[in-house]
Amino acid sequence: MRAIIITSPGTADVLQIQERPVPTYAADEVLVKVHAAGVNRPDVYQRKGNYPPPKGASVDIPGLEIAGEIVEIGDNVSRWKVGDQVCALVMGGGYAEYCSVPEGQCLPIAGELTFIEAASLPETFFTVWSNVFDRGLLKSHETLLVHGGSSGIGVTAIQMAKALGNTVYVTAGSDEKCKFCEDLGAAKAINYKTEKFPEVIKQITDGKGIDVILDMIGGDYTAGNIQSLAEEGRLVLINAMNGKDVEVDLSAIMRKRLTITGSMLRSRDTAFKAEIAQNLEIIIWPHLASGTIKPIINAVFPAEKAADAHRLMESSEHIGKIVLSWE
Repeated sequence: MRAIIITSPGTADVLQIQERPVPTYAADEVLVKVHAAGVNRPDVYQRKGNYPPPKGASVDIPGLEIAGEIVEIGDNVSRWKVGDQVCALVMGGGYAEYCSVPEGQCLPIAGELTFIEAASLPETFFTVWSNVFDRGLLKSHETLLVHGGSSGIGVTAIQMAKALGNTVYVTAGSDEKCKFCEDLGAAKAINYKTEKFPEVIKQITDGKGIDVILDMIGGDYTAGNIQSLAEEGRLVLINAMNGKDVEVDLSAIMRKRLTITGSMLRSRDTAFKAEIAQNLEIIIWPHLASGTIKPIINAVFPAEKAADAHRLMESSEHIGKIVLSWE
């Protein structure tokens, strides 16, 4: 098979297409012929040598989400059959023409979605569900603030939370991105380059604050997050792009009875991810089938142009997802 290989840690140019053996698969796994694969920021970190893959994942083939057709199944697989079209969350190896996947991490392709559209879903949908709803315990009619509203995570969180009855606020880095987020369903998008989000949140919530904040920025956003949370609010951290070392006001955490938590999804076990997949299929997939929630794709690159896809990801100029195609 052809695969996109990280030939050595470095710039996007280190991504090269090479021939590799088709992966083996375990008794509880399926082998998928990959038609499309999503591009995510962790792929960039892995390419740079800053995000070692967990045990069992491909060391030099990145890629955390795929869509395609099942071509072989393990002896213990019960749900899927050869020929089924699925999208899936994987630990790595998604930038290849074939990828093995635990059966519980596969989901049917909803409605009339294409492989390209379906490949843009798993990483952000699993992440948002796990962190906003399972860990952040966002309840119907509560408020959610998402930093990076125009990112893949952001556009997923806006649509998912709005579909389930929540009011969503976001931050984004340009007026164009802010307008896009509001058109998508955000009640208010804050341009962090021209406005201070804690001041805007205080104003638009009449001083009450936000119930749940999903933050991939960290660093100097942390103090503002604590300031912006309502009583009993929850801050969920999924990245620290602005740095991991911060100073916080512990008295505010105690006074408002805040919860600060976070997670990394990639290293969690198959059973954990399978449970997320079940919740997504029951609660979120009907919204995808009906069109209430839509894949938001910024650009599609031929797989051999993976380096260009990474350059776009690193530029942060995109709105929504970036996808590689083998078709």
